[in-house]
Amino acid sequence: MVNHQPEVPQITEMDSGEKRLNELGYKQELRREMTLFKTLAISFSTMTLFTGITPLYGSSLQYGGPASLVWGWVVVSFFTWFVGIAMAEICSSFPTTGSLYFWAAHLAGPKWGPFASWCCAWLETIGLIAGIGTQAYAGSQTLQSIILLCTGTNKDGGYLAPKWLFLWPVAVAYGQILNLEWHFKTSHALFGSNEQMVVIGGSVIVIMLPLVALTTQSASYVFTNFEVAPESTGISSKPYAVILSFLVSQYSLYGYDAAAHLTEETRGADKNGPIAILSSIGIISVFGWAYILALHFQHSAQILYDAFHGRYHSATGAIILLFVIWGSFFFGGLSITTSAARVVYALSRDKGIPFSSVWRKVHPKHKVPSNAVWLCAAICILLGLPILKVNVVFTAITSICTIGWVGGYAVPIFARMVMAEKDFKPGPFYLGKARRPICLVAFLWICYTCSVFLLPTYYPITWNTFNYAPVALGVGLGLILIWWMLDARKWFKGPVRNIDNQNGKV
Repeated sequence: MVNHQPEVPQITEMDSGEKRLNELGYKQELRREMTLFKTLAISFSTMTLFTGITPLYGSSLQYGGPASLVWGWVVVSFFTWFVGIAMAEICSSFPTTGSLYFWAAHLAGPKWGPFASWCCAWLETIGLIAGIGTQAYAGSQTLQSIILLCTGTNKDGGYLAPKWLFLWPVAVAYGQILNLEWHFKTSHALFGSNEQMVVIGGSVIVIMLPLVALTTQSASYVFTNFEVAPESTGISSKPYAVILSFLVSQYSLYGYDAAAHLTEETRGADKNGPIAILSSIGIISVFGWAYILALHFQHSAQILYDAFHGRYHSATGAIILLFVIWGSFFFGGLSITTSAARVVYALSRDKGIPFSSVWRKVHPKHKVPSNAVWLCAAICILLGLPILKVNVVFTAITSICTIGWVGGYAVPIFARMVMAEKDFKPGPFYLGKARRPICLVAFLWICYTCSVFLLPTYYPITWNTFNYAPVALGVGLGLILIWWMLDARKWFKGPVRNIDNQNGKV
């Protein structure tokens, strides 16, 4: 007689990120399959070097010349590390999809938590959705340059696409939606390919430009030449010109919080989330500075064309590298859409958005918040339509993106700085006694960054040069605060637990 032994079920150890998520009062709903590399790829794509530097490089160069851009990147990178380190510590303790607004709620305490969470959530949402528009619009300008070089040049009768091409952000937004609906592994393979494309493509651009260009600027010109251009910008004050020339670096060096938005889908998120944040900053700091050093003239497309056409009498090399830059815009927008959808999903899960039951739905097969993706894309399209008529709208959207996105960092960092240490449960990445000075520097830098993006960038101030960001932000944030005072404060309590830790019931 065969003695059948009962099978012993295998017990798999719970992921450390999921365990911490349950402790915070949330059940695992999204698919937790991302590795550190995939999370880093999305975070890297969100703050990729081309998408920030390329569209603003020409105008920023006019403010103070090459030296202000080269050393401005170094200064901004230095202070960005303080913000990244402060956020990495918080991410290690709170590995949740809601990230910033969830952090704000818990760190600010029961009295101020709901209000801090409310402000942080909407700042972050506004910044992320505006960020989709900036990537899509700037990408469409790169596509315009590609079309022009493929058909000739301005001098040779090339085709300069008409303004309706700037409806391309709509197509990009829909493309992002379709990509996010692909199989999970396919979409994240693309993000990984994008990281490789940007690193390899960036290296090729940085190396090839000096090699193929017939003439290059001297090192003294790049590192020491400072000159204002009042005839172009209307700005003759050197200190003010330096402040404005830093904007391109401040616009480029953020987005690393994307890793935090994906922590509910990342294995070992309490460890890998902070690693992805800091690794993204490190990679971009190095490659961004190298990319700026490679750009000596006013417009990057013109630089590439002059370099390749001057030596080889062909624009083929320039077109190939422009496709690399365009790809980084597309994937950057795709990454920002991913982050924006996760924030909307998390806020809807906590009943912080009208019709929350619609936007919190998760795709039954792919386990992604598909309705939240559609909502973000639709709002992005509406934001992009005025660009067809008013060019300065892009500058305003860029400022709104930066202020909303970076401003959202300030709330949890300030709360972490002032909270009692006994109330904080540290994760694997812990600053200890260094947290207060690091958070202080990070908070002050964020306040400075938000302030300078409200400044006029051209003089004299006219309807065509006016920075509309203060008006747009004032109206938007004013309505959000009024909503809070009249209604939301009565029912919005911040993150809503969907699991009972004491009895394990959902």
